[in-house]
This record gives sequence, structure tokens and C-alpha cells, in this order.
Amino acid sequence: MRLVTPTLVFRRIKGVRDVLVIRSYNTKGKQSTREIQVHPQLKEYLEAHHKSDRWYTRPLLFPGRHGRGSIHKASADRILREACRHLEIEGVSTHSFRRTALTRMSDAGVPLRHIQAISGHRTLAALERYLGVTEKQKENAIATLDF
Repeated sequence: MRLVTPTLVFRRIKGVRDVLVIRSYNTKGKQSTREIQVHPQLKEYLEAHHKSDRWYTRPLLFPGRHGRGSIHKASADRILREACRHLEIEGVSTHSFRRTALTRMSDAGVPLRHIQAISGHRTLAALERYLGVTEKQKENAIATLDF
């Protein structure tokens, strides 16, 4: 599986896309191509990258080890885990960022159907397995009960 490549985020002439295109062959279920909105702050960073000289010499956001294509998902995960181990941070993987993003959307009150459309989960049950619930959230839920 590839990570983010220039054709999925950048357009040669117009610059950064408003959406990230994830082709069906890069999704877990390989069912359909998905488009996900690019966060405005991320878009700013990508536009700065696109305007830099580096874009013209090495347009990949995450180049492979020898500069021939994108970094592989397993390599990105290994690099992140090694960096976190060095910093003594436990429990981090590339996948944990996905889980955290979905949980934060849920915590912010985004409807589950919207999160499901963004994440690409086929069912709400599959999505709900991703969403973390903290002890504080459980306490707050109980505190809403009126006796």
C-alpha cells in the first residue's frame, strides 16, 4: 500500500487539491475510491511545499529510501515507532493517528454517519470499534442522569 503521492494531493498547474483522493486499490476493502477533504492548515503546509524548490527536484511528500517512488506503509510505521521509542512514547503507530482522528471527531460531536463517510467504514458497528471512550467521558455520561 502506498502513502500519499503527489498525484493524489497536488495538481501540476493548480497546486494543492481540496480533497485527498484515495484510490480503491489503496483501501482496505478495495471497494471504492474515496475523497477526503484536506484540512485547511494541512493545505497551507502542502501549498508551501508545492511552492518550494524542493517540489521540483523531489515532488514526493514521503520519498522512498532510494528516491524511487513513495515510502511503503510498513516503512513509515517502522520509522515512526523507532522515533517514538527513542522519545520514550509508547503505543504509537501510523494507524493510531487514524483512530485518534476519528475519536476526536466523535468527541467534538460530529455525527457518526459523517465520520463513517470520512473513514470509509462500511458499517457503524465497524466504526464504533475504533472510537475510544475515556473514564472521564463515562463519568460525564453518568453525571447527566437526573435522580
